[in-house]
Amino acid sequence: MIVVFDVGNSEITVGVFDGDELVSHWRLTTAAPRTADELALLIRSIVGTDLTSPGGVEGSAICSVVPAITPMLAEACEMSFGARPRMVDARANLPIKLDVEEPFTVGADRIANTLAASRIHKRDAIVVDLGTATTYDCITADGTFLGGVIQPGIMISAETLFRRTAQLPATDIVPPRRVIARRTDECIRAGVLFGAVDSIDGIVRRIKKEWPGKAMPLVIATGGMAETVRPHSAELELVDSFLTLKGIRLGYELLTP
Repeated sequence: MIVVFDVGNSEITVGVFDGDELVSHWRLTTAAPRTADELALLIRSIVGTDLTSPGGVEGSAICSVVPAITPMLAEACEMSFGARPRMVDARANLPIKLDVEEPFTVGADRIANTLAASRIHKRDAIVVDLGTATTYDCITADGTFLGGVIQPGIMISAETLFRRTAQLPATDIVPPRRVIARRTDECIRAGVLFGAVDSIDGIVRRIKKEWPGKAMPLVIATGGMAETVRPHSAELELVDSFLTLKGIRLGYELLTP
């Protein structure tokens, strides 16, 4: 068993793998900075005493895009599991190629997505990761990260709308019944969700026009909003909500002697 942590700007996703099977997972809010002791207590309360007792797990791995949290979480993992975690990021010695101008600035989550897409699906892929930001990772079958696109995420766009307008109420972003809405909250849902879907489809089509290979890439959606967006999209081909966690697990295995 291994425990993996995907630290995003809004959420920390925790997963427990038994071999290559994800057997448990949790989503936590990426809150104000916590001490290592606080994080260790949180980890123990989530995964249980069986996994945090000596010999309970083989090890742990972290993929983080929030540098302020990373060292405390690494210390908490060592306190909880008895060994330093593997760090899956651009500086890790992994069998992928970062074919970009500034490879060390590539986000750790994009490294994990590159590992997972290339090793699980074994074909060129565009990974659309719908988190705090919506990112488009362009990945070849042999594990080369070609670059991609970053745009504001769906919830960021919605929160900006609510914050900057006096008379528009905050509302959950769920699929509206129709585009021509007759209530203000439905108008917001239609605009935010369908606007995001059409933006995603448009950017994917632009990426495909520039794709260097002959075969068209597989388009994979992952992240917290993937299941919501997929039914309305013409370009997203499949959803793997835990692709990043799978990539972190692969990173752990590849970094473990």
